[in-house]
Order: sequence, then structure tokens, then C-alpha cells
Amino acid sequence: MQEEIRKAIEAVLTELGIADVEFVVEHPGDVTHGDYATNVAMVIAKKLGKNPREVGDELRIALEGKIQYVSAITIAGPGFINFRLHRDFFKEKIAGILTRPDAWGRNDSWKGKKVLVEYTDPNPFKEFHVGHLFTNTVGESVARLFMLNGAEVKCLNYGSDIGLHVAHALWGMKELGIDVSSDFTSRDLGRAYAHGATAYKNEDPRAMQEIREINKGIYEGSTNEFSVLYEKGRAVSIAYFKEMYALLGSEFDAQFFESEVASPGKALVLAHPELFPLSDGAHVFKGEEYGLHTRVFLNKEGLPTYEAKELALAKMKEERLGSYDLSVVSTANEINEYFKVLRKAMSFIYPELAEKTEHIGHGTVRLTSGKMSSRTGNVIPAIDFIDEVADAAAAKMDEGGKIAPTEELARDIALGAIKYATLRGSIFQDSVFDKEKALSFEGDSGPYLQYTHARIVSVLDKAQEVGVTPNAQVGPVEAYAIEKILYRFEEVVAEALHERAPHKVAVYITELAGAFNAFYGEEKIADAGDTYAPYKAAIAEAVRATLKNGLYALGIKAPDRM
Repeated sequence: MQEEIRKAIEAVLTELGIADVEFVVEHPGDVTHGDYATNVAMVIAKKLGKNPREVGDELRIALEGKIQYVSAITIAGPGFINFRLHRDFFKEKIAGILTRPDAWGRNDSWKGKKVLVEYTDPNPFKEFHVGHLFTNTVGESVARLFMLNGAEVKCLNYGSDIGLHVAHALWGMKELGIDVSSDFTSRDLGRAYAHGATAYKNEDPRAMQEIREINKGIYEGSTNEFSVLYEKGRAVSIAYFKEMYALLGSEFDAQFFESEVASPGKALVLAHPELFPLSDGAHVFKGEEYGLHTRVFLNKEGLPTYEAKELALAKMKEERLGSYDLSVVSTANEINEYFKVLRKAMSFIYPELAEKTEHIGHGTVRLTSGKMSSRTGNVIPAIDFIDEVADAAAAKMDEGGKIAPTEELARDIALGAIKYATLRGSIFQDSVFDKEKALSFEGDSGPYLQYTHARIVSVLDKAQEVGVTPNAQVGPVEAYAIEKILYRFEEVVAEALHERAPHKVAVYITELAGAFNAFYGEEKIADAGDTYAPYKAAIAEAVRATLKNGLYALGIKAPDRM
């Protein structure tokens, strides 16, 4: 509807010979003013030196009868043009939602386009910690928003299975006597990594020398006593990461590793000496020439850095997955500047790929206990964090006493709390995770939205028992307040993707849940004697579908019972 109004205004402006006008069509702050409002009259008036209200009135007359479902157009304030929608619009919207509830909110704006989304990117030989959990949450939501907007999405993962951190872990495995012939876990690998990294950081001469030799051997593919440790450790890490992805609800279409792109990356750098000249024995890209900063692509030992590997990775994505329209890489914002340099270097080697590569550098989520570091071993494994929140969620449900919490439900609620808290604000800003607030069932939280969804399911079950079936044909003369919010979901999904702003979905469905709970507090739904009961049930079902699809956009499950 928003787009229909915009197109009608643009058509009228063309008829009047007015071009290049930037205006907005939005929902007015005061719903009593109407369902949409535009500032176009004030923009034109400023250009033409006319009175905004007079211009607004001219446009109002020109727009009359030209926009389907608009029942009234009025002028307010200094010249805002307000549009009120016809009652039938809301009825038909609810009827449409009931017809295809699972498709509600989707659009075709990206139909026919292929989008690659790379995110999470945990490194083998390290713990899958809460940092990975939060970056997975952001990337998963971005991927789902592209899906909801009609794109063919391929989700990717890129892990560093070679490099100094691997050498740290392998050295630590040997020093700690980890027996690879028996069962060992990712936690053992995390412990070994912390042990090696600490020794290296403390400049233990023996450790530093041995770790450097291990690192070089890995790059060269040497077969020695560490080869078995490497293969076993890598396999354990990858298997565990797959378990974590399943728990988090992420499915990856392709997995890339640094070991695959190291040699091609090195070859690319050496093939372009004019782009990566020698500087103190290393090959660098002089970013200062482009307003950026210089970065090493091949170090003094002749080993490719992350930058060189990323160049090769960009091409390998295309070779493995075919041509695409956009490649999104979602990471923490600490590499924002690095990625600018990378894209600039890429523009000289693979200009077409650089043009369609987008980096989303999101903020970090801190715990109330402070920052973590895998180097010192002061990390919180993601599974421990999830289980801790799940235990707290189970305790809250026990207090409520409505249903006995299963392990699966407690985890779903915990993940709902964690993911919502991560996405409730702009993904570009840092935030703090507060467990008590995140687990609140009183509003502005994942569990609150999940509970509202479950509550609606229960209400509809009760309505069905007394013979009330959702039907949008017969409704009251005036639309309910919640109907004025419900229909906006399509716009929110489109806007959230356009602005890379999942929080817009979070804010919207929280407002919708609050409106429904207010609606339910005033209206009876399971009342066979109420003429409008089927319409109220239709509203409830439409809200349920919207909450479920909105939670899906955030990567959160919508339980039917809580």
C-alpha cells in the first residue's frame, strides 16, 4: 500500500511537470490522523516558494479517486497530506493472511536474484563461544530477510583451519598429552589452544620456536608427528560445529576453509607485483593511496595472510556456487577497515566480484561479566551459555506452573531470549546481554513474543471447541486498533532488508504482541454467541501467523505451548 501511494503521488507530480522531488510516505505518529502521511507538499512548496497547505490541497484534489482502498485524503499541520484506508482494505488483508499464513510478509523484490551470505565463521581448534553465537544470530537473520524478500539464498561458512592458532592448539595438545586415539572433545581442543597461546604470548622460547615450526609445516603440508593431531582435531571441530548449527537452526549450503584458499591466494599476490610490491620483505597493498591503510598480503616468510586468502575465497565462491548477484559477508565490526582494504585490492583483480561484495560489520554483544578472550581461555562456550539461560528459563516456567518445561522447550526459549536481545537494537551498535531482562515474559523480549504466540494458539483451540472458526467476512464497521498495525508487516520486512536492520522486525512484532494482548483483554474470542467472534478469531490467527513469521526472520522458534 505504501508503494501504491508513492506511485500515485509520483504520477501526479509528472502530470504537473514537477520532477526530482524526494519525499517520504510513512505512518503518522498519531493514528487518528490517518494510516499514511507524506511531506511531499512541503518539499514542493519550498522549491516553488508557495504555501505548503495550498500545495497540499492541490495535490489532494489531483489524487482523489486515484488510489485503490484510500477512502479519504486530508491536509494536516503545516502541510502533511494524510491518507485514510477504506474499511474493506483491512478485512481483505486479514482474509489474505488466512489464505496463505506461511507466505504472509514475503515479497518478490529480490526474486530471480542469487545472494550468498557468509556468517558465523568459527575456527577449528577453538571453542564455539558466545561471540560465534551472536554473529551467527545476526548473519542468520540477514539471510532470512533476503529469503523473505524473494532471493535465492546460499548460506556459507568460512573457517580458519590453518594458521598460528592451529599451531598453538597442536602444540598444546602434545604438551597436555591429549590422546587422539581415544575420545576427545572440542573442549579439549579449546583447552589445548589456550595452553599454547598463553605460552606463545608469554614468549616462552621453546614454545615459540616449536609453534612456528608447526605453523610452517601445516602450510607446507608436511607429514610428521603433528599430522595425526591435525587431522583428528580438525574432524572433531567440524563435527561439533555442525551440532551447534543444528541447535541454532542454521543450515549452510557450503563450507570453505583457509587451507583451500591459501595457495591460490599466494599465487594471486605473486601474480600482481605492481599491486602488491615488496616492503621490508613482505608483499603489501598500499591502501594509503586510496584513503585507506597499508596491509600485508604475503608476510616475510612467504605465507599468505587473511587478506590474500580472502581474495582467493571470493573467486572460489563463484566457482563452486555459480554466478550470483550479491555476496554478503557478516562479521564483527572490528574488521571493518580491513575489509575496505580487501575490497579495494579485489577491485583491481576481480572488479566484478568486488562490486557485488558487501560487508556487514555488526556490533558486539557483551555479557554483564565483561569481555572474553579465547587466547587466555577466558571464554564462555556457546553451549554452556545456552544451557545456563535454558536452566533459568526452565526455572521461570516451573514458577508459572502451567506446563512442565522440556529440555527442548527450555532451549528454544533460551535461544529466543538470546537472539531477540542480540537483534532488538541496531546490529551496527554494541550491546550488553542481561539474562534477567532477556528472559522476561512481560514484554520487549523473545520469551514474551513466544509466549504470546503460544497464548494465541491456546485461544484459537478454545474458540474451535465452542464452534468459532476464523472468518474475515463479517466485522464491525470500524477497524480494531490492532488491524491498523497488523497490515504493516510486509512493509517492515522489506524495510528491514533494505536497511539491513533486523531490529525493525523485532520492534514491530513486539508492538503487535502488545496490541494483541490489549485486544484480547477487551474482546472475547471464544464466544459462539458473538456475531463478530469469527472475525476476532481471524484477527487472532492473522496475528499468530505474523508473530511466527516475524520470529522466523529473527531465527527464533514459535512454540505452540508454553
